[in-house]
Amino acid sequence: MGKECCNNSACNNSTNNMIEEGGPATEGVETKRYILEGLTCASCAAKIQDALAKMPSVGAELNFASGTLTLNVPDKQTEQAVIDTILSIEPHVKIKEISGSDNNEEEEEAGNGFVIMKKISYAGAFFIVGLLADYYFLPGARALGPGSIKFWYVFIPYLLAYIISGYDVLKNAVVGISRKDFFSENFLMSIATLGAFVIGEFPEAVGVMLFFKVGEYFEDRAVNHSRRSIKNLLKIRANYANLLKDGRTVQVKPEVVAVGETILIRPGEKIPLDGVILQGETTVDTSALTGESMPKSLGPGDTVLSGMVNKNAVITVRVTKPFEESTVSKILELVEKAAAQKAPTEKFITKFSKVYTPVVVAAAFLIAVLPPLLYQIELFAPLFSHSETYSEWVYRALVFLVISCPCALVLSIPVGFFGGIGAAAKKGVLFKGSNYLEAFRSIHTMVFDKTGTLTEGVFKVVDVKPFNGFTKEELLRISAVAESHSNHPIAKSISEAYGGSIDESLIENYEEIPAHGVRVVAEGREILAGNDRILHMDGYDIEHDTCVTEGTVVHVAVDRRYAGYIVLADKIRDDAKETIQSLKKEGVKHVVMLTGDDREAAERVARELQIEEFHAELLPQQKIEIVRRLEKELEGKKEKIAFVGDGINDAPVLMASDIGIAMGGLGSDAAIEAADVVLMKDRLSALLDAVYVSRRTKGIVFGNITMAFLVKGFFLVFGAIGMATMWEAVFADVGVAILAVLNSTRILKK
Repeated sequence: MGKECCNNSACNNSTNNMIEEGGPATEGVETKRYILEGLTCASCAAKIQDALAKMPSVGAELNFASGTLTLNVPDKQTEQAVIDTILSIEPHVKIKEISGSDNNEEEEEAGNGFVIMKKISYAGAFFIVGLLADYYFLPGARALGPGSIKFWYVFIPYLLAYIISGYDVLKNAVVGISRKDFFSENFLMSIATLGAFVIGEFPEAVGVMLFFKVGEYFEDRAVNHSRRSIKNLLKIRANYANLLKDGRTVQVKPEVVAVGETILIRPGEKIPLDGVILQGETTVDTSALTGESMPKSLGPGDTVLSGMVNKNAVITVRVTKPFEESTVSKILELVEKAAAQKAPTEKFITKFSKVYTPVVVAAAFLIAVLPPLLYQIELFAPLFSHSETYSEWVYRALVFLVISCPCALVLSIPVGFFGGIGAAAKKGVLFKGSNYLEAFRSIHTMVFDKTGTLTEGVFKVVDVKPFNGFTKEELLRISAVAESHSNHPIAKSISEAYGGSIDESLIENYEEIPAHGVRVVAEGREILAGNDRILHMDGYDIEHDTCVTEGTVVHVAVDRRYAGYIVLADKIRDDAKETIQSLKKEGVKHVVMLTGDDREAAERVARELQIEEFHAELLPQQKIEIVRRLEKELEGKKEKIAFVGDGINDAPVLMASDIGIAMGGLGSDAAIEAADVVLMKDRLSALLDAVYVSRRTKGIVFGNITMAFLVKGFFLVFGAIGMATMWEAVFADVGVAILAVLNSTRILKK
């Protein structure tokens, strides 16, 4: 009786559990996408998201980093209610529906910028007139009060400058008050500048509002520039397709091309849709999808993917997927949605700002009221240097209010993470959320599938061992018949080794047995082909010799009689060993290999790659059990478990791990759906790119937070003790926000 000794990954169940984020689409619900022009306030975006979350029958995903809104609504009435809700929070935002390859954002931004600069110019002119009248032509006129005509010569230019520069701010503040939002940036700025007017500080009130408007303009430009920089990395979508119709070429939008139609791609053009080459041989540039600079040679029968660039010859392609399901559409959708999955740092800052702003506003109120009252009490009077007037402390409180705006804190973080997601996409690494980007730097244990991940997944028959009177040729032919309906790499390798044609009509019955192999009835005989388990199934106990050999083994039995086994070898990836060693140097403390293959083949790979722990002959559910056991060992810690697999056979365990990483996911729907991170390159070294981007992004985000806290903290203290004016306060608010956004774009430059 044979000993249970061999296994092979042909038995692995190719489960394709596809779970879409957000669950199944509801029948009758329409999905639309919008661009929210002018949405550059991160805290306002958070308020919009909170308001939409409370609306029944609405599925809304607001991505501040890209300025887009994805909306699932059952009818037009609900859609309009959503738009009205957004405009009630941010009246100046323009909401435009976007679809396909439409893209006029740069022209619209330029137009909006011109209008804002015109307002700033007019306000600046009146401000200069007021300053000249106040300090040169009519000095001291302010002190004369409203009863003097000279006062009005000074006051009116200031007032006009204030209204022109601050109209939008005041309007938004009034809208905020109607919604009982007393802690918005607009409300705080309005109270601070109107308060300055009341105490007679006209130049500072106007100057601060004008400077705030200028700062807001540059802040908007910085945010929009950041968004464009990220999107420019992903400008892989073609704007048109050359459709072949009735013998002529018609240029159309990719969205209107149907599956089965033929398109023509000229040299230098982007491939607009996924398809198969019908005519022509060319090389394509895949760098926009994978980050790989090496061109790829393709010919008739080969698959092309949207986003590739045709380099040197005309080709005709039969379209195999509609535009919305094409590779480029899925990639862009992934990158745009990624920022909606917030990292813990983002969630913390959002919660913190909701507490921080009311606390600082309360502190500003106490600064305005408490010191003058305390000065009247003899016990506390020595604490003050002179008779403290209400106007002095009110001014300090107003400075405090301006500084308290949380926008610099809230704004810099999502832009930083979105920049990291864009930079990773440029390197061929797709993160499905900034939460995964942040978690990637905390990986403790990296678990690898073997076949197709650590190895190339290209098997070759290296030995054929017949038994019980079968010949090598006969054993190989029987195996090829048994595997003829399978798409597994091992099955294809056996068919290639046989080399002959198989008459599939001879196959009367075909059954795949998960984690075992295949059972086939052909030519009137029952054939079993698979790993050692298939010889010991219930009702079977096929006697066979023990085999201990290097490589993957496929056992074959005919009519319950052992016919022999076939040995296949799978080459280890060239960069596997170096990548694993580099990951250990980068802080990955534990590396594990899991495989459904036999122990001897697994041990050979583990030994060569210096992997200390490996598990072989596993069923798919056993892989999940091992990953969950490893996760339990790290329970209560911040460290994570990552699983790297091919994204098809390993879909269940990809979804079960903390971070599921699909290897070589280019064009694989299963990989994109099941994994949290998709490596578009077919190279393990892309994991090191992911680690680098994750750590660099985290450094930039924490740099932004530290800068915002230090600058704001500095000016809050100096404002409270009267050593900071409103000018410095505005810098602490708007200036820090601009610096943070510009700092976030650094990751895109490497």
